[in-house]
Amino acid sequence: MAIQDCCSQPGLRPFADARADMLNRLEMVAETDFVPLERALNQLLAEPVASPLDVPSFANSAMDGYALRAEDIGDGRGLELIGTSLAGHPFTGRVGPGQCVRIMTGAAMPLGADTVVMQENCRSEHNIITPCGPVRPGQHVRQAAEDLAQGEAVFGAGMRINARVLSVLASLGLEQVPVRRPLRVALLSTGDELKEPGELLAPGDIYDSNRIGLGAMLTRLGIEITDYGIIRDDPERIREVLLKAAARADAIITSGGVSVGDADYTRQVLEEVGEIGFWKLAIKPGKPFAFGHIGRCAFFGLPGNPVSAAVTFHLLARPALAKMAGERSSGPLLLQARALMPFRKTPGRMDFQRGIVAPQADGSLGAVPAGSQSSAVYSAMAEANCLLHLEQDRGDVAAGETVTLELIDGLYW
Repeated sequence: MAIQDCCSQPGLRPFADARADMLNRLEMVAETDFVPLERALNQLLAEPVASPLDVPSFANSAMDGYALRAEDIGDGRGLELIGTSLAGHPFTGRVGPGQCVRIMTGAAMPLGADTVVMQENCRSEHNIITPCGPVRPGQHVRQAAEDLAQGEAVFGAGMRINARVLSVLASLGLEQVPVRRPLRVALLSTGDELKEPGELLAPGDIYDSNRIGLGAMLTRLGIEITDYGIIRDDPERIREVLLKAAARADAIITSGGVSVGDADYTRQVLEEVGEIGFWKLAIKPGKPFAFGHIGRCAFFGLPGNPVSAAVTFHLLARPALAKMAGERSSGPLLLQARALMPFRKTPGRMDFQRGIVAPQADGSLGAVPAGSQSSAVYSAMAEANCLLHLEQDRGDVAAGETVTLELIDGLYW
């Protein structure tokens, strides 16, 4: 029989159950604003967007070459060159029988022409153009509305505006777009041992890295952050800050103070001023994660260890914030890989180990551990590009076994 680890006590909340319960307890912030495109990056569309015009709005050439009538091809005779069509400077005449127009990529197709032959496939002599090789009617022509037709749905509500989405919105000629009001999140760390980077460390002190990392991830989510800094292990001060933050924010994210130590006051204060939805999960790292509310303000209590804080933010706080913000999300993309070396695992908790995944010679994916799996060693975490989802009842993983993973080397990390 496999031996469970000492932190796998009965009664710990299973990960999937806790996550589903948390999401069911959260409501979306429904406020809407209109912002210019230059301020829309990383925000969420509040309403569906339909195309106000045909894209492209006119038939144009996909190649540098010659615009002609397909019916003129086949008898071997050359075509009279009667003009040029440039991007922004279209040919204003009509292409008649036995005629063609020099055309550049993106230029409007002349009236009468329906086909483009690449310049490399033509012979030019004394203004007579002779296509060489087969020609397919309509080739190398981008038809009007080929991409989007006027009135066609482009993006749904809840779409996150990344660089690609922003480019499409600009191609529609939109000056501003309706977005959901960014979530307001209060961020703080607790602990007498914490110091700001740049301060001198006394014996027993450490630098607060959690707020920097969590703040960066929140920024990538387009969230409005209020940083309350480092709060000392004083229940009265913690109570004061939590109540102040709850009155202004949609959510509070803390790191530290939710374990069972004598100076872990955050959970105690949350019980006094709000409610705890759950505390302590059957996961590793991140067992002492706490979720609750202070009034209408959601509360996410992350563990103090830096790896635990980052992993629980990614797995729990981030999807919760996505629901509150109204983001359209299909959940994480889970992939299968082959363990290239053993992974140590004790049954009892779902284990999210940090790994490095890479393609193998046979086209499959192979994964190895990313250094130390200690929740206090963030330097190894920085090398990881995936989280391995090792099932709660699973034991050690042998080399060659299949593991499930999700990539983390992306937008939010």
